[in-house]
Amino acid sequence: MKSNKIYKIALAAMFLALAYVLPFLTGQIPKIGSMLCPMHIPVIICGFVCGGPLGMTVGFIAPFLRSLTLGMPVLFPNAVCMAVELAVYGLVSGLMHKVLPKKKAYIYCSLLISMIAGRIVWGIAMLICMGIKGGSFTFAAFVTRAITNAIPGIILQIVLIPIVVVLLQNTKILKPKD
Repeated sequence: MKSNKIYKIALAAMFLALAYVLPFLTGQIPKIGSMLCPMHIPVIICGFVCGGPLGMTVGFIAPFLRSLTLGMPVLFPNAVCMAVELAVYGLVSGLMHKVLPKKKAYIYCSLLISMIAGRIVWGIAMLICMGIKGGSFTFAAFVTRAITNAIPGIILQIVLIPIVVVLLQNTKILKPKD
């Protein structure tokens, strides 16, 4: 039992490292780099593999780690809002995967629910942070930044994450109970 927890913590550390490194790859193409949402992918997969609490932890830490060591994303409001958003992705993907049947169709359900929840929470966090900063965050800004600008990342997540989760299940890294 204890070795299983250590194993999951080690996997979570690997996903944190991926969340730190992946933006370097997409950052080489500035026009679409941020649109691909490179930190989201390892955080969501971490939720599926390690469970909601570890997925939430990795999601919360990753933006702050990059911001404090590299200056990107900018700490306030970007890293703060991303930390809340990614924490929700990791938590919800893990919780949904735990409670829903371990069939392929439900991987998509878990993924979509976590993507929607994370974006809503990000919008609320931006609204609060921009209010604190003395600015505004309109519904149009939310739609543009959370949906329109993120379409390449959303498509990538919907295509890539279920494939990775299924592959991990087939290699027994994820242990389905069915």
